[in-house]
Amino acid sequence: MLISQKLMELSKRSFLPTFFYFLDQLKITKKIRSHGRIIATVYDLCAVMIAWAFAYWVIIATMADLTVVSYSLGAQANNIDKTAINFSLIFIYWKPILTSLCLILPTQFLIFRLFGLYRGFWRFASVQDLGKICYVSIWGCIIAWVTLRITTGNFLGISLVEKISFIPASSYITLFPRYIIALLYSIFLAGLLSSARLLVRFTKDYKQSYYNYKRVIIVGAGNAGEGLVRDLLRDNSHHYNPAAFIDDDIKKNGREIHGVRVVGATKDLPTIISKYHADLVLIAIPSASSANMRTVVDLCTKANVPCYTLPGIKDLANGRVSISILRSISLEDLLGRYPVTCPWSEVRSNLKNKTILITGGGGSIGSEISRQVASINEIAHLVIIDNNEYNLYSIDMELRKNFPSCSLHTVLLSITDRIGIQILLNKYRPNLIFHAAAYKHVPLLEHQPRTAIYNNIVGTRIIAEEAIEASVEKFVLISTDKAVNPSNIMGATKRAAEYFCQGLNHYTQVTRFITVRFGNVLNSAGSVVPLFRKQIEEGGPVTVTHPEITRFFMTIPEASQLILQATFLGQGGEIFVLDMGEPVKISYLAEQMIKLAGKVVNQDIKITYTGLRPGEKLYEECFYSHETLQPTPYKKILQTKSQYRDFNDIKSIYTQLEKLCLTKYVDNFELIRLLKTLVSEYKIATEVTPSGDDKIAIPITLQDT
Repeated sequence: MLISQKLMELSKRSFLPTFFYFLDQLKITKKIRSHGRIIATVYDLCAVMIAWAFAYWVIIATMADLTVVSYSLGAQANNIDKTAINFSLIFIYWKPILTSLCLILPTQFLIFRLFGLYRGFWRFASVQDLGKICYVSIWGCIIAWVTLRITTGNFLGISLVEKISFIPASSYITLFPRYIIALLYSIFLAGLLSSARLLVRFTKDYKQSYYNYKRVIIVGAGNAGEGLVRDLLRDNSHHYNPAAFIDDDIKKNGREIHGVRVVGATKDLPTIISKYHADLVLIAIPSASSANMRTVVDLCTKANVPCYTLPGIKDLANGRVSISILRSISLEDLLGRYPVTCPWSEVRSNLKNKTILITGGGGSIGSEISRQVASINEIAHLVIIDNNEYNLYSIDMELRKNFPSCSLHTVLLSITDRIGIQILLNKYRPNLIFHAAAYKHVPLLEHQPRTAIYNNIVGTRIIAEEAIEASVEKFVLISTDKAVNPSNIMGATKRAAEYFCQGLNHYTQVTRFITVRFGNVLNSAGSVVPLFRKQIEEGGPVTVTHPEITRFFMTIPEASQLILQATFLGQGGEIFVLDMGEPVKISYLAEQMIKLAGKVVNQDIKITYTGLRPGEKLYEECFYSHETLQPTPYKKILQTKSQYRDFNDIKSIYTQLEKLCLTKYVDNFELIRLLKTLVSEYKIATEVTPSGDDKIAIPITLQDT
């Protein structure tokens, strides 16, 4: 049953794969394999006999062709039958042929054994085996020459006057030296021995190559598609067979590239996959948009065919398009987040001989900024602080391995430790601080307002004020889209940090404060992407809070590079907003991750909706309605014009919040009230307990102040 199914599958492709599979399943094939050495020996001995007969036949045929009439024969010359001469010569020479063969055959077999001709397998025949064949053929030539010398003398050739009656008396046969037949014998023998082994090797390789080869549909009949199909046709080791192109340019329909025809457009993909029995779809459009990617992936998913793509244009800058650089469709492809082009020469010149301090350097964004900065050899020092021991250890080990020339200093320290921060800044005297340290897990912080406020608000105040005391040139606050119209404590604390840094910028002559705001980053610690991936690996279900919930997404390297660029745009007091593209439904994200894992949504892996978590909004915003957006020299970086707040009021509330956080009995009601006063746009949407013991839950409603 399995054999018939396999034959039916192969019959859809071509004759040779079907033939080889059928041949492979025959009983006689298995018997031949089990007696391979005996069959090889029999073949080689037959090859000796055939080569010997061929050598004599060539000599005899040549002798007949070179029959010369020494005298003028007139019209009789046309009546000579050369075929009759050939057969007559065979009749004359059959005895010496057989006599010499009886001597050559056993001697040649001993030579075969002596040189180890039967130690290897024909299906693995190689150059070494061909070398052995050359040796045994040369020895065969010597053996043939000696044998002929013993049995027939120096020359082969006789007068035909007395032997063949229809040849005129004046005719004679040209004489040939014995070594000519010996050379011919060795050439024929080498050809017969090697051709059989090469045929078996070719058959084995052909079966291996085309028995499991994949039929490929290539999306995109442009330059990348041309290079890809050329590589597919040229490189036999990959076992891919380009069946057809598809391209949305109707002018290309019906045209051929390297013999592969353009047969339709993207919308025809399911039909084309079925028609050509495709096993794989390759996207050869490096500039394809996320919408185009999603279309192709959806069609391939419905057809149950895997899909791969080439890297982006910038990854193909060297001009080489090869199947070796094909990769699976990634989440970034579907979300439209592609690597940005960072002006590294400008970044290097601005960071040259500078000491850089990164807070929260063990986190997702902080660690990536650390990698980007460490790759610049011209910096003086890179100082990383984090209060998570393991994260700090991990980034320390990674950077020391990948950037051994970087002057790296890692410090286990909390940003709320003012004394520790003072000692650190006095020791290293940084020129630039990237403040990425913050607690960011929304549901976790909703019931721990003191922890969120003390770290995100008080910690920011400590590091910012001490930066001024240490004459730091620039201070970059890493903010979040959750700071816009916040509905949770985390977002409100980040908005409070924005207010403080903006206000503090007006009270310093040296340090310039800049804020960079952006949305979610893919694969960050605690985000939905690693959560969904883990749930998929466990077999589901994938949990989504709400069918309509949306979020902005950006890759970690993209965000980090844009932060570096924004750093040198600001002169102080600005809030830069990174272009996050279009918001993405979390349900769509879950569906695509399930599909990319090769699973079927709601069949293999189910999606369940659990309801919004504390402090969670259906959608996020990157800027306020009253903020004016202005373009910058960099396309993906926008600048906002925000309303100015009285810094004395901000500082006063900051002081009150810090005192409350340091009291023995924390009053959560008062903390939330002060936070609401500081961030008036904060919309409280959670229950707050009067103290940290979580014994009772009381809904809080505060009026705008």
